[in-house]
Amino acid sequence: MSSNFYCDGVDMAPQRSLLNALGMTKEEMQRPMVGIVSSYNEIVPGHMNIDKIVEAVKLGVAMAGGTPVVFPAIAVCDGIAMGHVGMKYSLVTRDLIADSTECMALAHHFDALVMIPNCDKNVPGLLMAAARVNVPTIFVSGGPMLAGHVKGNKTSLSSMFEAVGSYSAGKFTLEDVEEFENKACPTCGSCSGMYTANSMNCLTEVLGMALRGNGTIPAVYSDRIKLAKHAGMAVMELYRKNIRPRDIMTEKAFENALTADMALGCSTNSMLHLPAIANECGIKINLDMANEVSARTPNICHLAPAGHAYMEDLNEAGGVYAVLNELNKKNLIHTDVLTCTGKTLGENISGVINKNHDIIRPIEEPYSQTGGIAVLRGNLAPDGCVVKRSAVAQEMMQHKGPAKVFDSEEDAIAAIKGGDIKAGDIVVIRYEGPAGGPGMREMLSPTSAIAGMGLDKEVALITDGRFSGATRGAAIGHVSPEAVSGGNIAYVKDGDIISIDIPNYRINLEVSDEELENRKKTMKIKVKENLTGYLRRYSKMVASADKGAIINY
Repeated sequence: MSSNFYCDGVDMAPQRSLLNALGMTKEEMQRPMVGIVSSYNEIVPGHMNIDKIVEAVKLGVAMAGGTPVVFPAIAVCDGIAMGHVGMKYSLVTRDLIADSTECMALAHHFDALVMIPNCDKNVPGLLMAAARVNVPTIFVSGGPMLAGHVKGNKTSLSSMFEAVGSYSAGKFTLEDVEEFENKACPTCGSCSGMYTANSMNCLTEVLGMALRGNGTIPAVYSDRIKLAKHAGMAVMELYRKNIRPRDIMTEKAFENALTADMALGCSTNSMLHLPAIANECGIKINLDMANEVSARTPNICHLAPAGHAYMEDLNEAGGVYAVLNELNKKNLIHTDVLTCTGKTLGENISGVINKNHDIIRPIEEPYSQTGGIAVLRGNLAPDGCVVKRSAVAQEMMQHKGPAKVFDSEEDAIAAIKGGDIKAGDIVVIRYEGPAGGPGMREMLSPTSAIAGMGLDKEVALITDGRFSGATRGAAIGHVSPEAVSGGNIAYVKDGDIISIDIPNYRINLEVSDEELENRKKTMKIKVKENLTGYLRRYSKMVASADKGAIINY
């Protein structure tokens, strides 16, 4: 694939006439045409600065001899979509983004691409497209938000959601909530903790698809503009050397990403996105690999919501490369993999030091000897479920309690805020999976309400939906098979005892096989019949969470 076919011959004169209509000069037509995929919009705080990133990338491409051409990608703000029907339209955009970018790139024969994402599904969607199109490609994100400051403490979006729970519990006044509302999110950028957007932007660095600082340089720093210019220049080097995404995103690169994921304490959503991206590269990642990698990888970062550090702190400590160097001390990463710099990962991280041992623990002194994410199995989740164990209180690592069952997130939130959930309970929210939701909504509102009420060390939440990276506590998601597919989560009743054993990767419904079989004969699966539009199509095509919620074509 090449844009060169535009340049010569009578047969291509009609195409050149349309390029002329754009005001494109003959000189521009004769240079490599670089698609700049802009995720700019005016509703997502993480994307409101992307117009400036785009202009910097264009300048870098032009300086290095290419012709930059901008086209758009959509993005949903998970925070704004949270807690209502809008969240059904978050995960589903990952495939819309991948599909539409593939269409634009291949229809117009771009020689190379620069992807400019930032939030949640936008990053994995564009990584999936990069693998499909497989022309020289580099990523540069919009960058993370600075932390807020409330009552003398740094804070973030997760604190804002928890403030609502604290108000419901009578711990906060309306004035307290309003102070958080006005100060928790003080700048543009992806929300300031190790949430999904920042997790995926950091892992894009680890995969080798972005330059150093992609995941951590704050959105409002001038260094972010410099990074964008360098990305524009770097893509032209990738073009000249014919280095393509599938040359970079190899099996070893994905192993590195899983390892860094565990060390950083990334969002559980990475367990949806890494398998989906790998699938586009012809590589299979299953949930069992996560536990294998976790077993050998210490968790050395506790960023919000697991701790009180933020992305700006990780950046000052040396960023993702400093984390990788700590891992390399114990030979936990593959340093011989190729990256978008044209060099190996080992060459990239050489000489980068850990400048703050409070933010990035030395590998010899980790928070835990195992990684930040665990995959649990048992009769409640035969195909697995996922928990961010680095954000779970020690008291909840092993827990047994009675189920309080809800068939939607809204019903669960009403019960939590109504005081119906007591210490020791296990909240079960079902029919919120990829197909059953549809769209696999994030459950930040109920988990934040539980945390805000001070129950996060006493109450667990289990769902076939998923969680925001901003969630903390014993929040166990991605239960597979999901309820609508006949998974055992569909047959849990109020009062059933559920046992959770995170250290031993187990989760069980303490109901006999015979009783479960009887329930399957009498309890009807609830299928949403009134679906229309994209959600209807998505629900019929999406695979289960343990497969990365990929689309079955």
